[in-house]
Amino acid sequence: MITGKNYIGNRQSAEGGKVYRTFNPQLNIENETGFTEATSNEIDAAVTLASKAFETYKNISGIKKAEFLNTIAEEILALGDILIQTYCVESGLPEGRAIGERGRTIGQLKSFADALVEGSWVEATIDTAQPERQPMPKSDIRKMLIPIGPVVVFGASNFPLAFSTAGGDTASALASGCPVIVKSHPMHSGTGELVSSAIIKAAQKAGMPDGVFSNLNGSGIEVGQQLVKHPKVKAVGFTGSYKGGKALFDLAAQRDEPIPVFAEMGSINPVVLLPEALKTKGDTLAKTYAGSISLGTGQFCTKPGLLLGIKSDALSGFIQNLSEEILKIEPTCMLHPNIYETYNSNKKKAISQHGIEVLADYPSDTKPNHAKQTVATVKGDVFLKNTSLHQEVFGPYSIVVQCENENQLEKVILNLEGQLTGTIMADENEITRYSKVIAALQNKVGRIIFNGVPTGVEVCPSMMHGGPFPASTDSRFTAIGVHAIKRWVRPFSYQDWPNKLLPEALKNENPLGINRYIDGIQTKNKL
Repeated sequence: MITGKNYIGNRQSAEGGKVYRTFNPQLNIENETGFTEATSNEIDAAVTLASKAFETYKNISGIKKAEFLNTIAEEILALGDILIQTYCVESGLPEGRAIGERGRTIGQLKSFADALVEGSWVEATIDTAQPERQPMPKSDIRKMLIPIGPVVVFGASNFPLAFSTAGGDTASALASGCPVIVKSHPMHSGTGELVSSAIIKAAQKAGMPDGVFSNLNGSGIEVGQQLVKHPKVKAVGFTGSYKGGKALFDLAAQRDEPIPVFAEMGSINPVVLLPEALKTKGDTLAKTYAGSISLGTGQFCTKPGLLLGIKSDALSGFIQNLSEEILKIEPTCMLHPNIYETYNSNKKKAISQHGIEVLADYPSDTKPNHAKQTVATVKGDVFLKNTSLHQEVFGPYSIVVQCENENQLEKVILNLEGQLTGTIMADENEITRYSKVIAALQNKVGRIIFNGVPTGVEVCPSMMHGGPFPASTDSRFTAIGVHAIKRWVRPFSYQDWPNKLLPEALKNENPLGINRYIDGIQTKNKL
């Protein structure tokens, strides 16, 4: 049952402020349950409780934290049909997507649990003492990663499960030893409350301290702002728009104690279409990219929003085929009327720019909140002069840039902002001739794809989901995969400490049996 209340640690708060409702974009009506916005008192209570919980939680073993994460996964699955139904009525997304995303969320939790059980993620490093060294003796110095404190996680509109309440940010922060306060996304607050109930139940079953997790509602920006400014909050995780992420980043930097904001803020994900590839498989590529552009109504952060090619008959043929293929796809529902309206507004602004030619715009009437897919094209020199064309249009829209030659193609890439992904579509025999283009693209993206599509982000240790600004606020870290845990920790050194007082990861006996660097050599050996 959904109550519409805030979770302050293990209890649902009786206090509350303004009430708002979620929206069913398929039926174009508000959902029934009202959600109570968190008050300033509730915000302070949640953060204070998290700070107190941190004193205990940071010292809980990896095995126990892994049990907690695995229990969260079990409790989410135990929610059953009500979670899937609520997800669908609040997002407009189909049941298959909901089930798939639930599986992804559970998989993420289990992957962090596995990393905790294995234990080497703490990067234990030991440099043994050399008391006889001349002219100065060397101390015994040992280093490992430790958690930084309470983390605020903002739910994402386009992934109500995998990037929200128990998504990658929450899973990685809890794995690191940091309590989490979630600012639930107002578009799927019911989904968020159900998942929160599962996390709270798991915390109680696993014996975690009260306050290790809280969930706060808010329809506007006030709750989020108060959380980021709270002096006991030590870091922020965000997935969403550039405007929202940059505002939080600036707010955190203005604090008396600035804190890191790890924001993933969108991307147009350039795709480079090299000539030979277009000649040999242009028809197939057109169909593939029509599907990728419109997948999930274009509401993935890795949607290919920019296609780059060198003028040729093959490029012209690809453009024609892409225009035809994308119009064959039936329009689908966007997440919310506000997102639908923003898509239409941003698309209208983009295609009204000088030199833009609309190639395909779905001609028929659609159901409410169903987005019409659009493809446009522009010459390379026009694109270079108008940086507004670089801006993401969140939805099923993409633009093809027709460059005069390889030099202009390279220049276009060099003038792009940071991106999550870049893709090279090429014949294996031609790719070596475009080393400068590939080097330029590598400097702009977090992940480069060869002969594929950027949509579909595998959850695995080798995945980099981030990129140079403004794709993310810190290109050194990923938001997906077990290495996402590194956002919520800091290196800490012990110098000349007695062995019995050291953390388990740094003791001579290596009781955890983890990989460690000892005097520069990676080993599981004891000292």
